[in-house]
Amino acid sequence: MRPALSEPEEQEVEQAAWAGRKRIAEVGGLDLAYVEIAGSEPPLVLVHGFTDTSRSFSLLAPHLPGRRLIMPDLRGHGASQAGEGCGVADFANDMAGLIRRLRLDRPVVVGHSLGGMVSIALAAQYPDLIGGLVILASTLKADFGLDHQLIDGVAALRDPISPSDPFYEWWHACRLGVPRAFLAGLAKDASAIPAARWRAILEEVRRTDLTAAARAIQVPTLIIAGGRDPLFGEAHQQSMAGALAGSRTIWAQDCGHNPHWEDPAFVAEAIAGMLPTG
Repeated sequence: MRPALSEPEEQEVEQAAWAGRKRIAEVGGLDLAYVEIAGSEPPLVLVHGFTDTSRSFSLLAPHLPGRRLIMPDLRGHGASQAGEGCGVADFANDMAGLIRRLRLDRPVVVGHSLGGMVSIALAAQYPDLIGGLVILASTLKADFGLDHQLIDGVAALRDPISPSDPFYEWWHACRLGVPRAFLAGLAKDASAIPAARWRAILEEVRRTDLTAAARAIQVPTLIIAGGRDPLFGEAHQQSMAGALAGSRTIWAQDCGHNPHWEDPAFVAEAIAGMLPTG
């Protein structure tokens, strides 16, 4: 009998296998990668943040048992082709195309950070495609000044980016208990993105203001905010709540910018609370 694996060993196996679970869909002339878990409807489309991949939701997925999950790699991330544009609108158009390509019936879209911005743009531009929104640790307008730590850190990156670059200690910072194999996988995924693409996407984010788009959204919306988020704190969350009519905000008080890594059970429970039952 094969000996049972320890929890860290199980995480290493699971994270090493993640890339092999990806499928490819042709959307608008691009090959977009995604991981799908079969389950009940409505499906959840989980949209990751800047420099992450579908792996970002690998810790959350086990806490949403029985639910159909679609976890794409945004263009230029992971196994998805880059294409020409890298703005929030480009990502949103891709997600609309993927929803149509997979014939998803009004999924609930969960977006983290940049993925939250993409989800807001998606819901505003394609209201008939979306059944609900969950915006996780995100913003309507990033407001990163030129002296912001993220701007400085990305400007200093040089190809080939090392997965052990000290920048990741800040970029992937989270509370204790997040599996090391998971964080190592994220760093490896992010390091495969050329530094020029990091900077180009970040510049697009800096120029984006989704206030008007958010005011046009009419689907049920849940905002999940990290109480210790160093990027998008209380002011960002208040602005978002004010623009998203009828939205509800839940605070993951002890979490930073990545509540779905730090407390996936809490985030899953919050998401499940807005889904139909039975």
